[in-house]
Amino acid sequence: MPSYAAVLRTPHAVRTFGSALLGRLSYGIVYLALMLAVIRATGSYSVAGVFVALFGLTSGVLSPVRARIIDRHGPSRALPPMAAVYASALTALAVATWHPGTTPDLLLYGLSAVAGSSTPPLGPIMRSLWSDLLPEPALRQRAFSLDTVAEEVLYIVGPLLAGAVAALTNPALGVVLSAILILTGSLLLAMSPPARPRPAADIPARAPAPAVSTGASARTSGFRVVAHLYRPILISASAGMCLGALSLLVVAAARNANHLAAVAWIEAALAVGSVAGGLAYGAVTWRMPGSRRLPLLAAGLGTSFAVAGLSANLYVLAALVGVIGLFVSPSLTTAYLLADETATPETRTQAGAWVNTAFNLANSAGTALIGLLLAGLSLPVCFAIAATPPLLAALSTSVRRPSRRAASLDAMT
Repeated sequence: MPSYAAVLRTPHAVRTFGSALLGRLSYGIVYLALMLAVIRATGSYSVAGVFVALFGLTSGVLSPVRARIIDRHGPSRALPPMAAVYASALTALAVATWHPGTTPDLLLYGLSAVAGSSTPPLGPIMRSLWSDLLPEPALRQRAFSLDTVAEEVLYIVGPLLAGAVAALTNPALGVVLSAILILTGSLLLAMSPPARPRPAADIPARAPAPAVSTGASARTSGFRVVAHLYRPILISASAGMCLGALSLLVVAAARNANHLAAVAWIEAALAVGSVAGGLAYGAVTWRMPGSRRLPLLAAGLGTSFAVAGLSANLYVLAALVGVIGLFVSPSLTTAYLLADETATPETRTQAGAWVNTAFNLANSAGTALIGLLLAGLSLPVCFAIAATPPLLAALSTSVRRPSRRAASLDAMT
C-alpha cells in the first residue's frame, strides 16, 4: 500500500513541496500582519476592515484568472513576475504603514487591491504539479491529503508568527516577512524541475481515476471550467460557509459562558481534528469513488456541526468541534482530487483555483450571515442554520446526472 513516505520519496517531490510550503506560509502570516499594520498606521478599525476585505475579495475573485495565466504560460514563466508584483505591493504596504498617520486611506486601499489582484496561486499550482509527479491515483490521494493537512498547519503557525512579530516590533515587519517568503518560495518553486516546461512525452501518463464521473472528457478553457466542477465547487463552498460561521459561533458561545479565552483552544480542537482526519483519510485506499465519498463527507460535516450546537458546556463544544474537524480536510482533499481529475491538463490549475475560490468567498459570506442571525436567534438555531449548506450540498451532489445516452433514449421515447 503506498504511504506518505512513498509520496515524499518521489523524485523532486520534497524540493517542490518544500518550496511551495515556504511561499504558502506567507498566506498564513499576511492577513493578520496587514490588519495589525493598518490599525497601527490609521488608528481605525473600520479602515482596517475595508482594507482586509478588499484584499481578500480581489485575491479570491481573480484567483481563477491568475490560474488561467499559469495554465497558459506554465509556472516557470508566469509565477516569477506574478510573485514579484505581489511582493512589491506588500513591501509598498509595509513602507506605507511603517509610521502612523503618514499615508492616505485611499492609497492604502489601492495598494491592497494591487496586492490582492496579483496573489500567486501556489496551492493550485502545487496540486497540479502533484498530478504530474504522481500519475498513480492512490499516491495522488495521499499527496493531496498531505498537501491539505500541511496548509492547515501553515494557517495555524502563520498567525502565531504575525502576532509574535507585532508584539516584539513594528507589525509592518510581518508584512515584509510575508513578502520575502512568497518571493523566495515562488522563485524556488518556479525553478524546480516539475515546474519547467517538458515535452508531452516526458510527462508520465496518468492511470485512469475511478473517482471521475463528472464529464472529464470535456475540453473546456477559461471560466467555462466551472460548469464541469459543480460537485467539488458546491461542497467546497458549503464547507467554507459553515466554517466561516463557526468562528463567530465559537466566540458567541465563549462570551455567553464568560470565558472568551476558550476560543483559542476550541479553534485548536478544530485544527487538530482536521489534521488527524486528513492524515487518516489519505492513508486509506478507498474503493468507493470520490464522487460518492464527497456527499457522505459533506453530510458528516453538516451533521456534526448541527450536533455541536447542542453542547451543554465549552468542554463538550470543544470535543464536538474536534469531530467537525475530522471531516474538514477529507472534504477539501476529495474536492480538490475531483477537480483535478475532471480537468484537462490545460485547465488543471484553474480547476483547483475555482474550488479554492469557492471556499474562501463562501467562508466570508458565512461569517457575515451568521453575524446577522446571532442578533435575534439562539446559538443552537444558528448552528443548525449554519449546518444546512453542507447537508443540502450533500443531497444535491448525491443525485446522479443521467448519462447522455440515457437522456437521448428518453427523448426518443
